[in-house]
Amino acid sequence: MVRAVAVVYAGAIYAFIFLPVLVLVLFSFQGTLFPIPPFNGPSLRWYEAVLNDPRLTSALGNSFVVAVTTSGLATLLGFLAAWGLARFELPGGVLLRGLITLPLTVSYLIIGMGLLVFFNALGVPKSLIAAGVGHVVINLPLCFAIVYSQMGEHQANIERAARDLGAAEWQVLALVTAPMLWPALFASFFLSMTFSWDEFVISFLLTRFDTTLPVEIWNLLRAGLNPKTNAVGSMVFGISIVLAIVFELTAFRRRPQ
Repeated sequence: MVRAVAVVYAGAIYAFIFLPVLVLVLFSFQGTLFPIPPFNGPSLRWYEAVLNDPRLTSALGNSFVVAVTTSGLATLLGFLAAWGLARFELPGGVLLRGLITLPLTVSYLIIGMGLLVFFNALGVPKSLIAAGVGHVVINLPLCFAIVYSQMGEHQANIERAARDLGAAEWQVLALVTAPMLWPALFASFFLSMTFSWDEFVISFLLTRFDTTLPVEIWNLLRAGLNPKTNAVGSMVFGISIVLAIVFELTAFRRRPQ
């Protein structure tokens, strides 16, 4: 009886989470102008409309470039910060770790507003670069936490052995430490891409003419119900699922014994 209740409860939770997404994907194949019941399809009409819309395709390309660039930069900076704090006794190391991970506890709206005020004070215009800086700010703490958690004493011993054999510090970092931590680095990169790909608030506050896909979707919704939003939303969801699967396979796959 308890098992049956647990199964029903779990099923209700998953239905609550995924039913709106399933409805979105279903009506992205709706053939009529209005995405409302009854379902009339399947049709790829709105996917074709999305791919033929220069604003949406441009925003899609912008999102991809921003996600890849900022994720790579956040992973690199997070790796270097984790390596420095894990391998060296720095004054206030505990405080430094806390400051690096602090943005994880701060609302994206607060971070975006702070960056907007900061860039305005410096005279930096709104742009994809400004939004990219914001994405690095929110993703770097996550990358740091993932990589830092994987830095063990056995890796430090291998690094010492490499130094004893004559390797320079940069060679130890690039040829020994990074290859040992590649699952954590790949997981950090793909998880950062997932967050950057879907991020709206910071992109909305820090871009003007060249926008990312979530901002362009919001612009479509301002004009009313648009069936293209279902298609582009399904595309975003599909890409996010692929990135999440890659992250799961990279981070949690069993290592050979």
